[in-house]
Order: sequence, then C-alpha cells, then structure tokens
Amino acid sequence: MSEHKRFGFPEVVRTPSRFRNPIGKYRLYRTEACVACGKCVEVCKYGVHVMRRGRPFVKNHYLCVGSDCPEPCHKICPEGALSIRKNPDFEALGDFRWTADLLASTWYMAETAQVPPGGLEYKTGNSGGGFDRLRLVFRKGQEIDVEDDGIDIGVELNRRDEIAHKIRIEVPFYGGGMSYGSISITTMLSRMKAAKAMGTFCCTGEGGYPDELKPYDDHVITQVATGLFGVREETIQRVRIVEFKYAQGAKPGLGGHLLGDKVTPGVARMREAVVGYPLFSPFPFHSVYSVEDHKKHVDWIKAINPKAVVSVKVSTPTDVDMVAVGSYYAGAHIIHLDGSYGGTGAAPDIAKKNIAMPIEYAVPRVHRFLQEEGVRDKITVVASGGIRTPHDVAKIIALGADAVVTGTADLVALECVRCHNCESGRGCARGIATTDAELMELIELEWGTQRIINMFMAWRRELIRILKKLGMRSIKELVGRTDCLVHLDYLKEAGN
Repeated sequence: MSEHKRFGFPEVVRTPSRFRNPIGKYRLYRTEACVACGKCVEVCKYGVHVMRRGRPFVKNHYLCVGSDCPEPCHKICPEGALSIRKNPDFEALGDFRWTADLLASTWYMAETAQVPPGGLEYKTGNSGGGFDRLRLVFRKGQEIDVEDDGIDIGVELNRRDEIAHKIRIEVPFYGGGMSYGSISITTMLSRMKAAKAMGTFCCTGEGGYPDELKPYDDHVITQVATGLFGVREETIQRVRIVEFKYAQGAKPGLGGHLLGDKVTPGVARMREAVVGYPLFSPFPFHSVYSVEDHKKHVDWIKAINPKAVVSVKVSTPTDVDMVAVGSYYAGAHIIHLDGSYGGTGAAPDIAKKNIAMPIEYAVPRVHRFLQEEGVRDKITVVASGGIRTPHDVAKIIALGADAVVTGTADLVALECVRCHNCESGRGCARGIATTDAELMELIELEWGTQRIINMFMAWRRELIRILKKLGMRSIKELVGRTDCLVHLDYLKEAGN
C-alpha cells in the first residue's frame, strides 16, 4: 500500500476475556425469591443477565455499571430478589497510577473497542500527580459537528528534507520497545500485528529481531541499545525506522537487566549469550560522550540504510532540552522522551519514583526550546512514560508532543493485572511477560492481536471525540496548546 494512500482501519471484533470469570467491579446476587419473570433480562442493556433453561442467570458480572445504570435491575426486580455489592477481588487490584478502574476499563476497550458506558473511571488514575492532576478544558460553543473521517489524527514522522522514508502513522501513537526475552514471542507478535493493522509501528526493544517478525518489516522499529544484543546490519537494512536507546525513563543511569531464568535457549541464541545466565545492558554507550559522538552513531545507521528514519530515545534529565536540540543537529528525525512514570513490573520502584524529570515537565520544555531554536517543525517529538488512556495522549500532545509511545497499556489489553512479577521467568501468571513455554500457551496470537486492535480503535474514537469538542480538525492543532489544559492545583489556588 502506498504511504500516501488513504488507510483503511481494521474490523472491530468483540474479543472477550480468555478466562471463565473476568474480574468486574460489581457482583450481583440472586435469592430464592426469584420467580423467573425475566424482568432483569429485559431491562439490562449491558448483557449482564441472560435466560438459561427458562430461568434468568447472571452471566457477565463484569459488564455491570452499578450506580450508573439508568434502570438498576436490583431496584426494578418485582420480588426484590437481586442485590449488588462491590467485588472484593476488584478492590485488591491495581495501584495508584493503574487503578482497578483503569485496568477494568482497558479490558473493556480491548473487548469491545468502545470506552466503558459507565461504572468505571477510564480517564484518570489516583496518583495525585502527573496526568491525574491535569484536565482538558472544553469551552462552550467550540465543539464542531463533522464526520469522524473529517478529523485527521495521523502524524508525519520524518520532517527533514532528505532521502529518508517519508513515514506517516495513521494514529498518534506507536508501540514502545519490549524485547524478546522480557515478553513472550506471542505478546511481541500480537503487538506487531496490531501495529500493522492500525497503520503504525512497534519497536523490537533491545533483544534482537526474531525471524517471526519479518512479515511485519514495514511496521517494525528495530532498536540499538547499549548491550547491542542481536544488532545486525541485515536487520537495520530491512526496516524503515531505527531507534537508538540511550536511556530509559523508568531507570535512567541503571542500564538493563534480564534475569537468568528468562534467558532460554531461544533468547540466548537471539542475543548471542549463554543459556541461564543474566544479561546486562550497560549505561551509557561507552562510545558516546558528546553530540559529535552521537552524530557518528546516527551517521553509522544512515551509512548502512540511507533511507532509515532515526529515532533517539532518551530519559528526561534536567538538560533534556539541550539533549533534544543536540539530537536534531546530529541528524535524528525523532526525539523520543521517556519519562519516569513508565516501565513495567521489571523496573525498580526506587528508580521509577526518584530519578528523571516527570514527562509533563520535560515535553513543554523541549517543545519551547526547539521553537526558540527555529527547528521545532523539522523534528518529531514523541513521548512515553505512563501513557494509559486516550486522555493521557491528548494531554501530552497539548503540552507539546507530536505523538506518544505505548507500552504497559498494550499488556493491560492482554489482561495484565499489574502483579509486578515481570522480571521472573515464571512470574507472569497471565503468560504475557514470560519466556516459559507452558505459560506462553495461555495467549493465542489472533486473540492477543485483536485485543490490542480493539483498544487502539477505542483510543482512536475517543481522541476524535476530544478533538471535536475542542473545535479541532487535526491532531496537529493540539500540539503545544497548553491553553486546552488546566492543573487542578491552580484551580484550587484560584478558589475554584
């Protein structure tokens, strides 16, 4: 398909949980007073109740919207046979950033490709800071009434006037690096196939380029990190985007660490390592200590693949604005800012919570500095680190990014419960972040692919809705529009 041809988005297919009893926020209880009148089945429009052998049955507790239901079945029941309570299992889920509501709402989007109709807070978490203290501002009279096709949320990734690929992604996000070894090959392929279907990209991470990814070459970003695991000229020549990972926002200055029990024969072969031995990625590249050294890196990639678009992934130190402009002058096309809220359960909390600048401070700083240098329209700024929802996407773009990079949200779509055992070979009970052959069988490739597609389609629809409410026809109009945001602390100070 031509890069300039109108893109057709994939079909949405309802893709329920792979588990018999999905975790929901509410539980419904039916007493023996039920006379099987079927009133609950009749009034419930969410598919919670079904008739089975002439009697009503609660089939889908997890679809109940609780107090948001306009016709609560437990209040309408003529015999008072129904009652509703919070599910205690649900209360035990999540953390302050990924609350139980955010987990369940992402699962709902992955199943239905729609945002939840009620009962769940799907826009913000409960961290007390970051994106959770920012709100989009919708002003009266600015909403526009146009068809969804009239709203453009695509992003050009190469803005330099040179021979590199002119690449447009059809949605303002692509998949971040999760390496072969840190996640299962099924998880990796699910992300790659979904990226291809959505007209975007997904990164290999630093664990090499498995042969299974070759059918998706045009939508793969291959990563060159400090460990140089699996880095080969052949793979650099095959792809359209190459990413240098200089630092990771969740653990800047620490490098990477893959425990020995995840280094299976397949992982060891791909990384040219020894089975069962832990692997370390040093910090930093010991060949890069200046912008001039950095330019040699970029030139190396361009010499191997002159048409490659080069992305530079960095964390958010206090001089991140200087790092960004240095990457532009070194010849990079994309500056990827990775903030401290990111990382899966494999990233140490001591680093995530205490190192690097929060992404909502770094992005506007870089955006302004590139504007002052007169090069903002010549480089693409993408941000990652804690992007959980389409509202987070809109907020960080309003702060100055062009697009975002997803990570944990993709895994949550596959029913990750945030148990924080990602670093262990058999620690992931859901078969997502594992290299164990038995656990990997818990996920089927087509199921995983469709779940991620559905979540992305829900994000796309919600982003279009947000742009319409802001009176905008293109995602480009939102870049740097801090006037579309308000911080809750400032509202409090103003007495609002």
